[in-house]
Amino acid sequence: MATKVAIIASNGSLFDAYKVFNVATAAAASDAEVGIFFTFEGLNLIHKEGHKQLPIPEGREHFQEGFKKENIPSIPELLEMAKEMGVKIIACQMTMDVMSLDKDAFVDGIEVGGAATFIQYASDANITLTF
Repeated sequence: MATKVAIIASNGSLFDAYKVFNVATAAAASDAEVGIFFTFEGLNLIHKEGHKQLPIPEGREHFQEGFKKENIPSIPELLEMAKEMGVKIIACQMTMDVMSLDKDAFVDGIEVGGAATFIQYASDANITLTF
């Protein structure tokens, strides 16, 4: 039986993005089926402009240098890798409505769905994570 991973991304900092996309791409590289539901501030991680300039927690700016030094891919690169690996990317319809955002505000290749869409996807997941 193949592994299925369901992730909820509800926070929008650079560290949150690394957690979400690092786990998602690692799981996809292990042949797992992966879906991520982006809601509230997590929508920043897939916003066309927002994902390129995510905030770093105060006092942690030195991490940026470490990411570069260790050749860690940028968030735009990790997002592209995740999409190429077949990771399902679902933007929360309710949050988009509340924030008056349309699908074109986000990177290409996403789905838009409500909580029910994610629940259906996650109903048979082996691993469910929230970041």
